[in-house]
Amino acid sequence: MLKRRPFGKTGLEISELVLGAGYVGGIVIHADDDTRRALIRRILDAGINWIDTAESYGNGASEEALGWLLAELPKDELPYLSTKFRLDTSRLDDIPGQIEASLTGSLKRLGLDRVDLYQLHNPLGQDGFDVSHVLGAGGVCDSLDKLKAQGLFDHIGFTALGDPGQCKQVIASGRVASAQIYYNLLNPSAGRAVPEKWSTTDFENLIADCQAAGVAVMNIRIFAGGTLANPQPHGREMPITRNSDVAMEQRRAEKLFAVLAPDQGSRAQAAVRFGLAHPGVSGVVLGLAELSHLEAALGAAAMGPLSDDVIAGLQPVWDSDFA
Repeated sequence: MLKRRPFGKTGLEISELVLGAGYVGGIVIHADDDTRRALIRRILDAGINWIDTAESYGNGASEEALGWLLAELPKDELPYLSTKFRLDTSRLDDIPGQIEASLTGSLKRLGLDRVDLYQLHNPLGQDGFDVSHVLGAGGVCDSLDKLKAQGLFDHIGFTALGDPGQCKQVIASGRVASAQIYYNLLNPSAGRAVPEKWSTTDFENLIADCQAAGVAVMNIRIFAGGTLANPQPHGREMPITRNSDVAMEQRRAEKLFAVLAPDQGSRAQAAVRFGLAHPGVSGVVLGLAELSHLEAALGAAAMGPLSDDVIAGLQPVWDSDFA
């Protein structure tokens, strides 16, 4: 059975692995119904007690699939569920209306009257959207507080992408319970120091900020969109860090795995074990394409986190910026 970790200051304990129902992995969106049923049964049997989705995943297809899948379960088996909304930045004069409409749509697709966690999905400092729209009067957090008071969700979270300094402000504000943090073997900067001239996005040790504020960390993109799991591109990779593309990430992955000892499991397992090694991570979010990928991730959890010595052996690769 999977270990559980505290979910920030919420009082919840969640499984160290979380099912991500997004587009890149795609199993919840693209698989046949029998496979999707088997997936839900297997995660529950393994002890995974959280599923994370978003209205944008498959343009609502992920939420719709989870709606009927979860409806087939006894109430005492239902996992925690989180979803996300993305604001249209051309209509920031109506943040409350946008959020309410998004939440109404998500709950309808999910067939629920509430979710456990509702999250902002816009990157900060991009497309005219910044921290003032999140923490300012009448902004995202004020709007979410009002909806939370109606019992529509229990906790507020956000995806900590975009400008790291603005993400730090939200984390320190006391207004959010959780943050989705990009942290993996290709870009460990959210959890460890990287060179000053790091060539992709430096997330400036955001996990430490979360730990200091008691904010739960949902570790996203543990496979970097699939690059860390498979040397052959699958076509759905979407690099989200600065100055990155699929070819560059593939090159970097090969340099990394040339250093990593082969006894640490498969590529995918080593990636999962890296996320589990950080004490500030509440749960590693898995994007899966097929059932065998779930079994591999469960095997990684059974192996335990990468050791400090193994991670130290990778440090020269990061220190050189994969030179």
